[in-house]
Amino acid sequence: MTATPFPAELAIALDASTREVEPGTLVGGSPRRMVRLSTVGRAAFSELRAGRARSAAAGVLARRLTDVGLAHPRPAGPDLLDVTVVVPAHGRPDLLAGCLAALGDRHPVVVVDDASPDEQSIAAVAAEHGATVIRRDCNGGPAAARNTGLARVSTEFVAFVDSDCLPDEGWIEALGGHFRDPLVAAIAPRIVAADSSGRYVESVSLLDLGDRESCARAGGPVGYVPTAALVVRTAALASLGHAFDERLRYGEDVDLVWRLNAAGWRVRYDPAVEVGHREPTSWRQRWRKRFHYGTSAAPLAVRHPGSVPPMVVSPLSLVAAAGLLARRPGLAAAGLVGSTAVTARTLRRAGLPAAAVTAPPLALRATASTWVATGRVAGQFGLPVVLTALARLPKESTGSVWSRRLAVAALISAGPLAAHRRSGSPLSAGRFVVGQLLDDIAYGAGVIAGCIHHRTADPLRPVRSMTTEVV
Repeated sequence: MTATPFPAELAIALDASTREVEPGTLVGGSPRRMVRLSTVGRAAFSELRAGRARSAAAGVLARRLTDVGLAHPRPAGPDLLDVTVVVPAHGRPDLLAGCLAALGDRHPVVVVDDASPDEQSIAAVAAEHGATVIRRDCNGGPAAARNTGLARVSTEFVAFVDSDCLPDEGWIEALGGHFRDPLVAAIAPRIVAADSSGRYVESVSLLDLGDRESCARAGGPVGYVPTAALVVRTAALASLGHAFDERLRYGEDVDLVWRLNAAGWRVRYDPAVEVGHREPTSWRQRWRKRFHYGTSAAPLAVRHPGSVPPMVVSPLSLVAAAGLLARRPGLAAAGLVGSTAVTARTLRRAGLPAAAVTAPPLALRATASTWVATGRVAGQFGLPVVLTALARLPKESTGSVWSRRLAVAALISAGPLAAHRRSGSPLSAGRFVVGQLLDDIAYGAGVIAGCIHHRTADPLRPVRSMTTEVV
């Protein structure tokens, strides 16, 4: 499957991060990688810049670039799909009613009642909206409910939609063009908060993966996609033997994406299409969900070793970031110089003549990424400890204490501030940052709890970055 060229009928566009630093040498993606093009590859790249992969060589190159996030497909427009919608439900008939009303009657809908205590209410709501109901006698969780619904699906595609989602009309068709690529198994939209109130807890989706389109894969900028709203090729699910792992109460969607990837399928994330999601209405509910999401990291690490590191960094970039945090300019400069030297050596070995000119901006960008990643990890796993230590700093001088506090504040707020800027949220930056940090603490606590329970530290081990390849 992996040798299948990219279809000529799909246009492609380079990712915003992709740079041609020398003729035939591309740098970009996440984790950042350098791709050197052969003579044939250069000719194919010129063809791709025109927008399509018409020759066989251009099709092979387009496949590679879209796989690693250096380019993305551009479907021509909406495509009609033969699809059945599966909605797992456990109680909450009011939310189910809103979901079914939003779905309408464009496609057949199967509601899987996962042993709800109010069976009659679920059945009444489903009947009112013309949906078929399948009742499970015991509660098995989302994975089991989706498998139960999938067993009744005979269409070419299946769309999984959670009962607390409010999809717009035509969202399935808007994603359908991606399936013109025969290797695409699933497409996910961006999940956004359905409520635009001024409260963070209701206005920022727990499932929002941001505005960066991507091929979802472990270690990529989008490591997975949630099944809150997901359109899938049923043949791809059948090829796995079983769809969702019913032993996982959380993280079953991540496991599915990574198993599809391992089988040679592609899973794409298209944030141009959005689906509304009703968020928890209280901080307690939100933190509980974030905690449970965190507990899935350890069992996923056991199933997929090395796939859930907390951060991907360059060691020398980490030294530079540590120097900035410690207010030691000499250490920061040494880390940055070392990172630049290693990057330049890597580029020279790859045959890039302008390594000395290209390396410094790449090293700076790696240091900035490391600063953000370090702050996120500190927020997830050690923020209470860090804040306590800062509060107990010896009063050498008021200026010294406050400069350290400001450095730590800059570290832990860098990621949330960047997320706030990208999201376009109407919330103030301060409120957004605080909300993100509280979310991270809850998630990190879940990760640690899962690691203890499953006796693994894999989700706490960072991995190194930078890949060089020739195509």
